[in-house]
Amino acid sequence: MEREGWPEPGDLLVCTVTQVVDFGAFVTLDEYPGKQGLIHISEVASGWIKYIRYHVREGQKIVCKVLSVDRSRHHIDLSLKDVNEHQRREKIQEWKADQKAWKWLQMSYDGRPDDLKRVTDSLITAFNGLYLAFEETSLSGAEALADAGLSEDDVLTIEKLAKDNVKIPSVEISGFVDLTSPAPDGVEIIKKALKQAKRVKDKNVALDITYVGAPRYRIHVKAPDYKLAESVLKKAAQSAVKHIEQHGGEGTFHREA
Repeated sequence: MEREGWPEPGDLLVCTVTQVVDFGAFVTLDEYPGKQGLIHISEVASGWIKYIRYHVREGQKIVCKVLSVDRSRHHIDLSLKDVNEHQRREKIQEWKADQKAWKWLQMSYDGRPDDLKRVTDSLITAFNGLYLAFEETSLSGAEALADAGLSEDDVLTIEKLAKDNVKIPSVEISGFVDLTSPAPDGVEIIKKALKQAKRVKDKNVALDITYVGAPRYRIHVKAPDYKLAESVLKKAAQSAVKHIEQHGGEGTFHREA
């Protein structure tokens, strides 16, 4: 995947070491074709460095943090020591995912370099990354591409690529609501309370309610992450309990361990 323009100070970049010298290391910026940067020896590692080649070597893929950019001199200062292990792993994973997404686009727009560049630039501008664009499209469909400035044909292409290649991870959690009503039409009141619970849902969430045994009902939620799943489960249970209490009944929520 190739980006246009220049990186900004603070950006994390995947780089390839091209030359190691006494005062530092020169690298190419994998995401910015034709651009190079310098890691001064003081930015290679913390503490005194006896042999710089113990830390970097030609051909090595590394993740660097941008310290400064001088466009007039075409000079970019980078730091290797300012990138911790978590940041390094996360950036490499992101870069590899974008490389996969770039290949999907290359295959789909084979023989149409201008269209490939146009679509790629639009997705990077809108999502700041190619794979993220496909991930969001997999979750939300064409709606996710509404502000990307793509044609209808482009949207259909991206949708199909996302559907065929991106598998969104999900989590599943459950809880129980105990609902009772002394009213003559208590059964109907409970049914309506459960309908209220089912209305609490997100476009990326699956919610299912099953009967366990009087007075207990199980609410099962499947979502992309635990935070969203917990939120939907709690709101669904609260809606059911609120409805039943408003009609003279009782309701309680129990989170499944």
